[in-house]
Amino acid sequence: MTITVRELAYYPVKGCAGTTVDSAQVLGTGLAHDRTFMVVDAADGSFRSQRTHPAMAAIRVGVLDGGAALALTAEGVEPLRLDVDGDGARRDVSMFDRPLGLAADQGDEVAEWFSDALGVKSRLVRVVPGFDRDGWGDTPGKVNFADAHAVLVTSTASLDDLNARITARGDAKPVPMNRFRPNIVLTGDDEPHFEDRVRRMLLGTVELAHSTRATRCAVPMVDQATGHRAGPEPIRTLSTYRREPEFHNKVSFGAKNAVVCEGVVSVGDVVEVAEWLGA
Repeated sequence: MTITVRELAYYPVKGCAGTTVDSAQVLGTGLAHDRTFMVVDAADGSFRSQRTHPAMAAIRVGVLDGGAALALTAEGVEPLRLDVDGDGARRDVSMFDRPLGLAADQGDEVAEWFSDALGVKSRLVRVVPGFDRDGWGDTPGKVNFADAHAVLVTSTASLDDLNARITARGDAKPVPMNRFRPNIVLTGDDEPHFEDRVRRMLLGTVELAHSTRATRCAVPMVDQATGHRAGPEPIRTLSTYRREPEFHNKVSFGAKNAVVCEGVVSVGDVVEVAEWLGA
């Protein structure tokens, strides 16, 4: 079967809504503009996410002028255009209790905006020039403010299989792909979770290499349109067949990849699997 790229998306502000595109530049840290900004606790610089602030999902972020500005919208607050400050005051930030180093604070106006939108004192920060963060796994690669890896890949076959299992229970509705916040969605292979077995793939002028399976937390239970928690699906059903004993029995969906060759990828590009895991 011919595997092709079905969808592309990047997430300018970690935890906030994504932007779907027909074509994307892929850098060493992932799709251009992906998770280059992060909302942090105003007091200690720790990151905020949908795990504790599901309303982040409904905050829309538009990248303007090639990344020189952001357009922010959310229910209950006035829209804001932010001129990005690459030279903003440096602030120590952390993720999962691990220090990430210094990030560029984007000022008081947008800090107040996010504080109002989320109901907690927050700041917005951006990666600084020279930001250098390693991923981990089979191919670690580099990463911006994503949890730990540059590119999350899923497939329509995996979602179709999951939704068939959910609907078979008779008490829940299928879930959309955006619950998993992928960067690249593949289609064309009917085997669920075939993306787990891809060691190296070529798509467009980009080469990706497998890092690890993507273990999931509570975020897939958040309705990405409303910012409200709508569980227990899909985690309930995934827990019946996608447990990962080597990762503390968490459930998985999708595969995390590192970028080993930068380039451009577009919807409709044919994907060449250069190497399968275990082959």
